[in-house]
Formats: sequence, C-alpha cells, structure tokens
Amino acid sequence: MQSVILPGRAGPLEALLDTPALEPGREPVASLLLCHPHPPSGGTMNTHAVFRAMRAMRHLGCEVLRFNFRGVGKSAGAWDEGRGELDDGRVALQWLRSRSPDRPLIAGGFSFGSWVGMTVGVEAGADALLGLGVPYASYDLARVARSELPKALVLADHDEFTSVAAMREAVERMREPRRLWIVDGATHLFTERLDAYEETVREAGRWLLEEIGSTGSPPPAR
Repeated sequence: MQSVILPGRAGPLEALLDTPALEPGREPVASLLLCHPHPPSGGTMNTHAVFRAMRAMRHLGCEVLRFNFRGVGKSAGAWDEGRGELDDGRVALQWLRSRSPDRPLIAGGFSFGSWVGMTVGVEAGADALLGLGVPYASYDLARVARSELPKALVLADHDEFTSVAAMREAVERMREPRRLWIVDGATHLFTERLDAYEETVREAGRWLLEEIGSTGSPPPAR
C-alpha cells in the first residue's frame, strides 16, 4: 500500500494505491478506480465495503486506487453535492490512467462512489465498470445504462436504498454486457456478510476481466 496525493481541483486529495503481490516481471492485469460512499454519511476510502472490494480485486491481480473525496480525511475542500466529487473522480481516474496508459482500466466504487466512478469511467472511456451497492434510484445512471462497457453490479438482498426487484429491472434495461450478483442476508453496507460480499466482488471482478480479455493467474494471497 502506497500513500498518494492527487492534485484535486479543490486542493490535494488523500489516496492509497494498493498493488498485488506479483512475481518479478509481471504487471497488474488491470487498474481499478474505487470510489467511496456518501461523504456526509461518513463514507471514506477505508469504509469496510471499499476495503474488502479492494482486497478482492487485488487478489485477482489488479492495482487499486482509493481516495478520499474533497473534505474527507486529509483531502482539501468541502462537500459539493456531487458536482465537485465528480471532478475528484475525474482527477483520480486520469492519474491512474497516466501511470500505465496501455493497461486495462476499470472504474467504479461503492454506493455514492459507484455513481461517481462509473459515470467518470463512461466519460473517460474506461474498459469496464464495477458498481457495488448501487443506489440506483438516487442518482442519474442513464449514461451508464446506455454504455456498451461491461458492467458488473453487486447488491445486498436487503439493501435499504435499492430493492432487488428494482435493480433486476434496471439491469435488464442496461446495454449488454452486464451482470448482477446478489449477496443474501445483507443490508446496504454488507456488514452482516462481509466475507460473502468480498467473495462475490472477486467473482464479479473475475467476470469483468474475462470480458475485457485481461485475465491471468492471480498473485499469491496476502
């Protein structure tokens, strides 16, 4: 894990770059931007669901960038009702892409962060999208739904913000390729089933990597 400072438009953004344990000469199979949940509700890059998702994707061989939105932790600025947070996501995605321009790029996040990450991923031409705990009715995800990028979505069966039925209907309307996974016995933050959630994210990530043709033997677990 490496501490990083991103050049946010409202000031520096605190970030962490997690890299897989790889054999000499091997590169990560993809880079992933993972945005955190709603800042006014206490979301940070260290929220359990974000950390567990990072660990799942790192296990698959991905390099993962987490960061704190403006006004969270040591990041400068203040909550901007989503507008500035989208700018933060754009800055983070550009920074991640600039590290390895030829590496496949996945963009997404958890809850509010899924809206930010997937939206900026569509804008920037990422290779795939990862939406975890997507609060579908709360944000405009029309561009995501219309996108032809592979979309992996994970939802708790007792999510307080999006019902399974509503999410299934929304996914059916999305352009392919898209796939939805449901974690049984969990609410929005997945605190009741974090191990099952992490394994599900790993399965969803594996599907995304297959869709973009970027699979490889996973690195040793750590």
